[in-house]
Amino acid sequence: QVQLVESGGGLVQAGGSLRLSCAASGSILKINTMGWYRQAPGKQRELVAATVSGAGTNYADSVKGRFTISRDIAKNTVYLQMNSLKPEDTAVYYCHVRALVSGRFDWSDYWGQGTQVTVSS
Repeated sequence: QVQLVESGGGLVQAGGSLRLSCAASGSILKINTMGWYRQAPGKQRELVAATVSGAGTNYADSVKGRFTISRDIAKNTVYLQMNSLKPEDTAVYYCHVRALVSGRFDWSDYWGQGTQVTVSS
């Protein structure tokens, strides 16, 4: 199985910055995708950013130019640098990993426990 440990959430004023981290561990053979989703109260979970092996990165239109996703392959860690934060970025942010693990023959999806990001106006 895969364990995801997130860190870096918190409270910040509008215009500020935060950096989220998510470290994956366990019986990982290969990782295809590492990314971040978010869910605000009363809304559906949405993709924020993702990095896909061999296919680059993609971002939600609402965060383009403000957020940057990066990945440390050796550490199985993904980061989300969030700049120019807005109150509408307030949500619980979830790390997502799609990986091939020992004992399975297909890609599986794993989720972190979520970290709260609150942006005050």
